[in-house]
Parts: sequence; C-alpha cells; structure tokens
Amino acid sequence: MIGIIASIIDGLLVGAVYGLAAMGLTLIWGVMNVINLTHGAMIVLGMFALYFLASALGLPPYGAVPVTIAVGFVFGVLVYWIAVHRVIGRAHLMSLLSTFAMNMVLVGLGTALFSTSPYNVPVPLPGVTWEGYTFTGTHIMAAILALVIAGLLYLLLYKTRIGKAIRAVADNRDAAELNGIPTTQVLSFAFGLGAALACVSGTLIATLFPFTVLSGGAYELKSFVVTVLGGLGNPAGALLGGVALGLVEGITTPFMPVSWIPIIEFILFIAALLLFPRGILAFSRA
Repeated sequence: MIGIIASIIDGLLVGAVYGLAAMGLTLIWGVMNVINLTHGAMIVLGMFALYFLASALGLPPYGAVPVTIAVGFVFGVLVYWIAVHRVIGRAHLMSLLSTFAMNMVLVGLGTALFSTSPYNVPVPLPGVTWEGYTFTGTHIMAAILALVIAGLLYLLLYKTRIGKAIRAVADNRDAAELNGIPTTQVLSFAFGLGAALACVSGTLIATLFPFTVLSGGAYELKSFVVTVLGGLGNPAGALLGGVALGLVEGITTPFMPVSWIPIIEFILFIAALLLFPRGILAFSRA
C-alpha cells in the first residue's frame, strides 16, 4: 500500500509539469482559437536550451529557467508572425496546417543538427525519503516551479493591464479593437506567452527524464489530453487536468507495464470528450 501511495504522489508531482505544458497550448487556443501544432517543438526547445545553457555556459539547471522562458517567448513571437498571423480568423484547418508545417520544419532542422540521439541533464538534487521510499528532488522541485509559474501566470492575466487586454481580446476581438486595444500586438504577446510556458515545461521535463529531438511529440499528445480534461481555453483547468493525468499515471504504473500508459491516457481522452466536453473543471462547478 505504501508503494502505491508513493507512486501516486510521484505521479501528482509530474502531473503539475504536464499541466504547465498544457497551459501554453490552452492559452493560445483560448485567445485566438488556434490549435498550435508547434507545441511539441517548443517543448523540445526548452529541453535543448537547458542542455546547452548547462553544458556550454555552466548555468545551474534551475538558474536557466528564466532564460528559457525568454527564449521561448521570442521563439513564439517569431512563429506567430511567420505561421499564424495571416491565418487567424480563417478556417481552423488553415492554422492547423500552417502550424503543422512549421512543426515539421523545426523537427527536421533539429534532427539534422542533433540527430535523434538521447540527451540528459544531470541535476544533483537530494531527494526526500518517506517510509523507505525516496521521492527524487528533481520531481519535487519541478512541481514547485510549475506551481509558482502557474501562479505568476494567474497574476499576469488578472492583475496586469496586458493580462486584461489578453482576456478582452479572447472574449471579443472586435470590441477590444473598438476600445483602443492593439489586438495584433496582444495576439503576438499571447502566442509568445504560450510558447514560453511550453518551453519552460520542456526545461523542467529535461531535469526529470532523458530526451531527444523527437520527444516533443509524446508530450504534445499529453498536453492535448490535459487540455481536454481541463477545458479548452482554461489555463487553470489545464493545471488541474495535468494533475489528474499524473494521478492516473501514478495509480496505473504499479499494476501494468509502462507501455500501457499511453493507451489508458487516450481512453481517458475519448471518455472526457464524450462525457465532459467542457472539461473536468467546468464539470466540478456544475
């Protein structure tokens, strides 16, 4: 029983990072109705940014977090102007294909530059032992940082002028323009913010597990599951959905091979679409 409880706690810790990754995806959808298929590439960018900052510049892994947030934001703004700006407001398939094409370019460049060999970032952080089980320090620290960043996002969206502008554009872009809000700049900022969240989540994931150029695909799929669980366009729900997914992983891991976990997750994904299309957070408020 103690082992199962330990597995659940570990799953919840990792789930907080999943939630942070999905917050970037759901923020972009909520503001501009764009399904961002470069999300996985943005996660990988955070992984490799940490790798090079730690190995080449000698930055401590967690000291690199602010840098990777900035890198992700700039990268997101560039992607917005290259692949997203001209397709906003058109059929969803346009933005889907545009971001998919951008993602394939980025994955191709990454494969050509770094191959598909695995990388890892050693993080010497002591764990916490409870009842004979040791929770790794990296999992605890990643969860804490994910919650802190989520809290900062909340303050940005609800306590600052740019946050109010983002929410106004998300509610009604035309009305926001009539009130003097520069909607194009706000959309660019929001996309950069979503990319920064994806990038920093990749940084935290890289402190937990080995990664390759192709790792983003798996975490992008998890982000879609989390986004549906938490409710499309709901950043707070994404965090809750990430914790829920981590809980599922923590419960199932002691009883079945790891290869079954994606199957369980996508069964959950389908069930959420059918039973709770507004997300589990909206369901909890009903």
